[in-house]
Amino acid sequence: MKARQVGIGKARGLAPGALRFIRLAGLGLATSMLLAACNGGGFTIGPFGGGGGGGAPDPGPQTVMSGKTLGTGPVKVALLLPLSGDPSLAAVGTSMANAAELAMAFVQSNPNLGDNITVAIKDTGPSAAGAAQAATQAVNEGASLILGPLRADQVTAAGQVAKSAGIPVIGFSNNSGAASPGVYLLNVLPETEVKRSMSYAKKLGKKAIAGIFPTTDFGRIQEGAFRQAMSELGMNAVAVYSFKSEAEARTVITQVIPLLQSGQIDTLFIPDRATAPSLANLLQEGGIAAGAVQLVGSGDWNNDPSIANTTSLAGAIFPAPDVAGLTALTTEYQARYGAAPHPFATLAYTATILANAKSLANGAPRYDRGLLTAPAGFNGRDGVFRFLADGRSEFALSIRQVTIGGSAVAEEAPKKL
Repeated sequence: MKARQVGIGKARGLAPGALRFIRLAGLGLATSMLLAACNGGGFTIGPFGGGGGGGAPDPGPQTVMSGKTLGTGPVKVALLLPLSGDPSLAAVGTSMANAAELAMAFVQSNPNLGDNITVAIKDTGPSAAGAAQAATQAVNEGASLILGPLRADQVTAAGQVAKSAGIPVIGFSNNSGAASPGVYLLNVLPETEVKRSMSYAKKLGKKAIAGIFPTTDFGRIQEGAFRQAMSELGMNAVAVYSFKSEAEARTVITQVIPLLQSGQIDTLFIPDRATAPSLANLLQEGGIAAGAVQLVGSGDWNNDPSIANTTSLAGAIFPAPDVAGLTALTTEYQARYGAAPHPFATLAYTATILANAKSLANGAPRYDRGLLTAPAGFNGRDGVFRFLADGRSEFALSIRQVTIGGSAVAEEAPKKL
């Protein structure tokens, strides 16, 4: 059967504009883009270590960096985050800035780590122009590395400025389009998470998979990642459907049910968390019992209460980070700031520790691309990850299974990539 695509509009429970700002409009796939791996408060960036000494000599007096600064090391690093403008976006940026502060406090309190960097936090606001301006300021002040920004368009804008100065960027977007040589993305990319979940489905013996996607930026990105994963894994994409309304979603389910009942489809990929409960309920209304077909979600499902509380989704699987790293950071963060961090805080924490690693900060050249893209990668607060030469990243992910009221680990994240 050839892959089919039907045009369809707003599935039940999805109000206009309900896709949150932290989707692919800029930030990425919400909390699904996180990994957490560390034991208690322990943290290692590995394999290059984080101690001081060696490498390039002290650069000597230079222009003082503007903005709030963290650390006292000689190597200048800029952290670009949205701290003003859109309140929701600024709240994420503030949480990430706080996490960077905790990371530098960890460096300074650990006798095995040298204080190699000074981090200057710079506000990008919500725009690409703001990101370019902040990056230009960082370059003029002698920064050797730029961390951030957050949104894909901002990463692209800051990357253009940094590239012209020969400075690498480690941005936080999960949109692969923002990656390029020298502009690295410290985030879980859609192709990484979809390949992980489809690999697990293959391990379960699933052979005939269909995907159902909303006609949104999120849906289109997920569909592209799905097609790529199917090709790379040698699996059979039986059909691809799309929808933009509840009526069209019902039409899709009507078309899918006979294929499920006949065994022509044994797995459904329904990545959109806003509409997944409605799709699962429609399947059940059509006579497909929970567990009769393997449902697969995206990392965007992680910690979503509507997913956990939809009984028709019980048994569904999705890729997700290990919770240990975020849990440990949350305890420390709450003690200092009196509230829980945004899950993206782990990204800023990891990036700050990585920037302080002695072989990167004190190397010649500083933040050498060969070291940044070493195949062994790094083991940070967000788990095992590595940067590819084209700027994309790969993360180790666990597989979780939906249970009534929550989820449980179905397969642990691999220890290495």
